[in-house]
Amino acid sequence: MAMERVRDIYVEDIMTKVPVIGSPNLTARDIGILMRSWKVGSVIILEDGRPVGIVTERDFVEKLVAENRIPAEVKVGEIMSSPLITIGPKESVADAGRKMGRLRLRRLPVVVGDQLIGMLTENDITRLSPSLIELTREWRGIAAPADFEREPVSMAGYCENCENYSYDLRQTGGASGRGGLLCSECREIFVRDPTQ
Repeated sequence: MAMERVRDIYVEDIMTKVPVIGSPNLTARDIGILMRSWKVGSVIILEDGRPVGIVTERDFVEKLVAENRIPAEVKVGEIMSSPLITIGPKESVADAGRKMGRLRLRRLPVVVGDQLIGMLTENDITRLSPSLIELTREWRGIAAPADFEREPVSMAGYCENCENYSYDLRQTGGASGRGGLLCSECREIFVRDPTQ
C-alpha cells in the first residue's frame, strides 16, 4: 500500500533542481572547495554541457587520500566516477530507490537526453519520508549476496518515537511491531525495555 502511494511521486517532484557542477579540467582541490562552499557531498562534472561524471566524498577517500595524492596536482577527470549513472525526471521515486539500492548509490543525476536538470539524493527521499530511505536499504540488502554481512546503517530524519530530528536514525525492533526508525536515545530505551 505504501508502495502504491510512492509510485505516484516522481523524481522531478523531489529532486534538487540546481546541482553543483564542475568541469574535468578543475583540480581535485577546486572540487573540494566547491563541495565545502555549497555544503554538498558531490559535484557533477560537465563537458561541453553534457554530464560525464560525478565526484563524491568516496572518490576523494579512495582515489586521493588512500593513494596519498596531492589534490592541487590531480585533475578531477582522473578521480571522477564515470560513466555516469542517471535517472529521468518522470521515473517514480520507488523506481529510483530500487535503482539506488541495487547499484549501492546515494545520488542519481537527473537527465533529459544529455542535459542535466537536477540531482536526486537519499536526503531528498528522506525529506519525503524517512521510511522510504529504509526501503532503499532493504532493496540493497535483497540485491546483496547472501554471505554479505551488513552493518547497521544510520540515516537522517525524524525519530518515529520521540519525533525529534536525528542524524543517527537506525531501524530497531522487528517482528514484534515495536521499534522502527529510532534515534540513539530511543534505541537505548528500546534495548533496555522493548515493551516501551
